[in-house]
Parts: sequence; structure tokens; C-alpha cells
Amino acid sequence: MPSPRSGTIALLGSGETAPAGGAVYDTLAREMSSPLTIALLETPAGFQPNSAQVAGKVADFLRIRLQNYRPQIAIVPARRRGTPTSPDEPAVSLPLCDAAMIFVGPGSPTYAATQLRDSLAYQRLVARQRVGAAVVTASAATIALGAYALPVYEIYKVGAELHWQPGLDFFGAYGLPLVFVPHWNNAEGGADLDTSRCFMGQQRFEQLLALLPRDAVVVGIDEHTALLIDLASAGCTVAGRGGVTVLRGGAEQIYARGARFGLDVLGAYQQIDPATGVPEAVWREVQPADEAAPQAAPEAVMALVAARQAARAQRDWSGADALRAQITALGWEVRDTPDGAVVQPLAS
Repeated sequence: MPSPRSGTIALLGSGETAPAGGAVYDTLAREMSSPLTIALLETPAGFQPNSAQVAGKVADFLRIRLQNYRPQIAIVPARRRGTPTSPDEPAVSLPLCDAAMIFVGPGSPTYAATQLRDSLAYQRLVARQRVGAAVVTASAATIALGAYALPVYEIYKVGAELHWQPGLDFFGAYGLPLVFVPHWNNAEGGADLDTSRCFMGQQRFEQLLALLPRDAVVVGIDEHTALLIDLASAGCTVAGRGGVTVLRGGAEQIYARGARFGLDVLGAYQQIDPATGVPEAVWREVQPADEAAPQAAPEAVMALVAARQAARAQRDWSGADALRAQITALGWEVRDTPDGAVVQPLAS
């Protein structure tokens, strides 16, 4: 059965350090305890010499935006396989295991998918989300999370033939063959060049659509807009300045800001056991820490408790009350239950 604790997935079309993105972080943080543990995964920009600065910019933004939640931010430098900062190096991605919020952002979609696919870092991200962590993606990471990833740089910058590359297929386990296209309403090209549909333009994007499997569902996310997906409640919410466009079975549906709709809009959503597809060792290490074990009372207190129980057995109520007072003076309280005396620290 699905875990009711599974975290929200927030897919940003752009603007991870803009006011609209900030409002999304605020929404997620309100459901979390303080201090808020956040892990920033560098992988999508791991090929860039300044990938640490890219993640650092987001970290600086979150420290200010979420300051009321006392954020504890760890940057996860899982940059490239076969190096000391590999996504498969256990120590590198360890902060993912106890993060309440995980951010993955700008860079190259295809690089992100290649480096993260089947990696330990990605397994930890998936598992942690299923036990409650919110996952926020932006730009490249939003694309990479889909069943198929749009090779934006390869086509737009290099001139490669139109094609798709395998994505991480985050939602495939739930029966949702989704393809995410951020920057859906981009207009940087002005009147001379159509840069909508993540810089592909409408005409070129129509050709790209024809290359996808017939069951693929395209989710276009406007800039400074987020699609929040709650797998536990099977619901979606559009937040931010723009809208979300869903292309499914040849039909187009546009959802404006503030709109809510069910996951069935995106496909035949199926609930799963949250441990599905997660290695057992990874599943164990991402579990939320158990509540602290009850503090054991010192021997002196337990001796007084035993004496009180003996007094009660002899119906010596005044003696039992005097012993209770001594226990209280030592900072403990004793409660009488059908199963016997329960001893616990006095509430501070």
C-alpha cells in the first residue's frame, strides 16, 4: 500500500530562486518541523566547473527565505561517476538519507539522467521521498525526472537531430509515463524566434511529439510556475504565476494557477508498496529516526517506586503519598495503571 508519509514532489518550470519558487518552498516547509534539513543535489550541473556555486546560490536563497525554519542545508556534490564525487559514493550522498527536503536543479537534463540512473544517490532520493521528504526539481532536473528527457542543449545549442533520451522515469512505478517540459511559455526569442516549449518552438515541438510513444503524457510547466504532486492523496496543484498544460492522447488541457486536479488526469495512476524497487539496505537507512526511547529512571527513583508500591499493597496511603512526593522532588512522576506503575520524567 502507498505510504501516507510520502513527500510532495514540486516540479518547477523555472524560477528556483525567484519569488514564485520561494512561495513553493514556503508551502512545503509549513508541513515540516524545525530545524528543517535540506539536501541540495549538484548532479545536473556536475559537469560545470562552477557546479558548487550553482548549488550555493540556491542554498543562500533558502537560508534567507526559510530562515524561520532554521534550515540546515547540506550540498551533495554527486557530480560524476568514476570520480571521488560519484553519485555511487556512499559518503557523498549521505545527507539525502535524513533530509526533509531535497532540491535538484539546473544544468543538463541528459547529463543528470545519465549520472543518476540506478545510482546510490538516486535510490536514496527515491526512498527518502517515499518516507516523507519533499522533492523539488527545477529546469534540467524537472526534465530528467520524466520517462523521456528532452536533450535541450544538444538540439538548441549544438544542432543535433530531434530526438529524446531516456529519463529517470520517476513516476513510471506508479503507472504514469510522464514527460516534463519546463519553460513551456518561454519568450526569450522575442518576435524573431519561437523559444516556447523549452526553447524548441511550437513547430519543432510538434515533430518531437511524433517521436514519443503513444501512451506518453506531456506535462508543460510555465516559467515561474510549479506543479505540486501529492502521491499519497493522488492530487495535483498548480502554483506560481503561470499554468500547466497536459497533452494526452491527442488532447490538450490547460490548468491555470491555483487549479487542482487528480492524478488520473496524467494517466492510470496506481498505488504501490513504498519499498518497491528500492534496495533493502537503502530502504533501511532512509527510515525516519524513531522517537527517542523513554528515559530510564535512576535506581534511587525506582527504589522509591518499589517502596511506594509496597505501601499501597499494605493500604498505607499516607506513606505512599509521602514516597510519591519524594519521587516528584527528584524530577519524576509515577502513574498507576492497570498494568502497574509507569515512571516518566516530569514535563518541563
